[in-house]
Amino acid sequence: MLELDALLGQVVPAVSAAVGAYGAGVLTRAEDEAADATVRLGQRLLNRILRRSPRPEPVVAAVTDLAEAAEDPDTVVVLRRQLRRLLTEDPGLAAELAALLPASGPSVQASGERSIAVGGANSGIVSSGDNAVNVQRR
Repeated sequence: MLELDALLGQVVPAVSAAVGAYGAGVLTRAEDEAADATVRLGQRLLNRILRRSPRPEPVVAAVTDLAEAAEDPDTVVVLRRQLRRLLTEDPGLAAELAALLPASGPSVQASGERSIAVGGANSGIVSSGDNAVNVQRR
């Protein structure tokens, strides 16, 4: 199963995008075909969360607060905290949400002076040396 922080790292932005697009109406709005893929994903995730939760009220309150004060970063923190509590109590729901998320590739990160990271295939020169001379022959 996906680690909880990684799962929340994908679920919270999608739900936040749906709330940003539709406000508190995201709690009842039917899926709109013209909606962005992230917004639709957020709607599906939120729908699943609310249907499975024995007590959806804290999540509904967090979504409503986020819709009313989207510029306040604390509202996203509150939503994340409510989702963490719910997913910790119901690992089956965490697995269901993970299954709804698109598959992600390996994480690529470069760190340090002149670091290079390539996320996928590279067919060209990658260089970070001082006074390097790079020649690519075909």
